[in-house]
Amino acid sequence: MNFLSLQLLRTDASGMPLEWIGYQEAVKLYYLEQVAYTCGTLLYRFHGGINALTGKRSVIEVNSIIATHGHEKLTRTRNANYTPPLNNHALFRRDNYLCLYCGQKFLHRDLSRDHVTPLSQGGQDHWTNVVAACKRCNNHKANRTPEQAGLELLAIPFVPTHAEYIYLQGRKILSDQMEFLRAHFPRKSPLHARLAMNQA
Repeated sequence: MNFLSLQLLRTDASGMPLEWIGYQEAVKLYYLEQVAYTCGTLLYRFHGGINALTGKRSVIEVNSIIATHGHEKLTRTRNANYTPPLNNHALFRRDNYLCLYCGQKFLHRDLSRDHVTPLSQGGQDHWTNVVAACKRCNNHKANRTPEQAGLELLAIPFVPTHAEYIYLQGRKILSDQMEFLRAHFPRKSPLHARLAMNQA
């Protein structure tokens, strides 16, 4: 893995997760003096030019988690009635790459988005009506509900909070970033058990 491809977790000044950013965006935030504080692991140390007056070379140290000014109002609004955009990458990760009908684990390419209540029966393309399903189970279910197809849904689909969605969108998440994000998951989040299952 390219070390410079590591993502940094950006939060607001109160510590609420906002997004993943690359090192270029992080350096820009430091330069614009928008960084309130940092935590986590030191990932990068960038050296700039030499100050003509002091003779000192500028250095920017970039940590794995950076808190920035000016997003508290946006975070409060987002947390009130936030529904993240639905996409297969986040959906399959939410469901731990399991087919929620047969219970087997699959690669991303072998999963599909299944509508628990089919669109043809009035179901919606919404987090609470979609699950990861292997192509065999999805084809067997077709345009029927699980009950009509003789299938049992193994877990109840749920809408991720913003912090959960940040996790679901991450690529290579470092352990300190994961610990920070998990602290922002709801206490009864199904993701706690799913993450524990992956570590077992």
